[in-house]
Amino acid sequence: MAWQYEILVVANVTADSIELIDALRERAGRDRCHFTLLVPAAAGGRDGREAAERRIATATERMRAAGLEVDGVVGDHDAPAAVRDAWDPGKYDEIVVSTLPTGSSKWLQVDLPHRVEQLTDATVRHVVAQPPQPEPETHRREHPEGLGLLSPLGAVTGQGRARHS
Repeated sequence: MAWQYEILVVANVTADSIELIDALRERAGRDRCHFTLLVPAAAGGRDGREAAERRIATATERMRAAGLEVDGVVGDHDAPAAVRDAWDPGKYDEIVVSTLPTGSSKWLQVDLPHRVEQLTDATVRHVVAQPPQPEPETHRREHPEGLGLLSPLGAVTGQGRARHS
């Protein structure tokens, strides 16, 4: 049996981003790899865990579709604590931390990639991914007919309210 690298991947908002998936595919292209996606719960309690489980399901589906061998685990809502709880130097060889860009990343505000490196003494790769794009509106908004240039007056007359079908 050939050697397989075990890589812990820490991500949340960026878990199913193209930048992260591309970085993991690039890493898997050099060696045989198995990835464990660690998603810290967005908040404490059941709601936070369920949101993290949904994120894991979506992300692992996309990663597997990209040819990656991956499983997922929910971690503590505090990302450093989640890494500390999950980290096992006998199991994992490397860590990938995926964040949003500087300015919008809470994890970069607390220097998570560097903190993980100090906490684990492991090789840590930092991947920056763009924020997910909002979902397009699925409901159709009907526009009032017959007002033309006077459509701003529709708000006053009540004809400008959106009708939902």
